[in-house]
Amino acid sequence: MDDSLQKITDIIRDLFDEYEGPVTSSLSARDVEQWDSLAQVQFMVLVEKAFGVKFSSQELNKFNNIGELMEGIKKKLAK
Repeated sequence: MDDSLQKITDIIRDLFDEYEGPVTSSLSARDVEQWDSLAQVQFMVLVEKAFGVKFSSQELNKFNNIGELMEGIKKKLAK
């Protein structure tokens, strides 16, 4: 597991303590029962803080799963 997926896994395990399923690049909010709109905001704040990046609302709306989020993080960190 690469470092970014491990960081995201840790955030998901902390935020959604009842979710015990696998955290893979295909995981999305639909897969986690507790993941509602408020949890989405909390999740993204934690991700931005963990990686030292900031996403616009437009960018956030494009992420359909963890894999797409990780690609977005990678692009931000490459700048």
